[in-house]
Amino acid sequence: MAGTDNGKPLAKISELFKELAATVNSEAADVELAAFSRACSHVSPLFGCLGIAFKFAEMDYVAKVDDLAEASKSILTLQSVIDRDIEGNCVRKAGSHTRNLLRVKRGLDMVRVLFEQILAAEGNSLKDPASKAYAQVFAPHHGWAIRKAVAAGMYALPTRAQLLRKLNEDETSARIQMQNYITTSAPVILYIDKLFLSRELGIDW
Repeated sequence: MAGTDNGKPLAKISELFKELAATVNSEAADVELAAFSRACSHVSPLFGCLGIAFKFAEMDYVAKVDDLAEASKSILTLQSVIDRDIEGNCVRKAGSHTRNLLRVKRGLDMVRVLFEQILAAEGNSLKDPASKAYAQVFAPHHGWAIRKAVAAGMYALPTRAQLLRKLNEDETSARIQMQNYITTSAPVILYIDKLFLSRELGIDW
């Protein structure tokens, strides 16, 4: 399973997104596709830890990240990914790197909202935090069948305590690392949104 740092995936995610956020906030350089895809690959296990409700998201996210990682062998930056597809007139084509970038960004955003909801929630159930995160980020882009399947899967979510054990964290350390991800992923997600919006591509397709 990718994304473990001495068995602590949240710590590794925090470290990698802190680096990406520093690049974005410096405005001195474009975000490298290789660094971005590497950081995103470490988020993949989080979907797996959530069980059947997010199995579709895990499979889709992993496939898209793998595509971007492969593309990074010949494409240097996130900007170049989009600009190349614009030149090739294939931005919205299924399987395009740009389309996959948008899907990966959505996965990062789902995890960010999930962590926000977990930190705000009381009790041991993840159903409410996960339902809110799904409804905010993924549901508007999914058809009825997927939304129904996800709703059914919400009853099989791990408890908060079970999730922390899977991530090898206690409550205190998990809160710190989740907040770190919320803080560092936000500017990265906004940066990607701006790349799309500045090229008048929109972000809701």
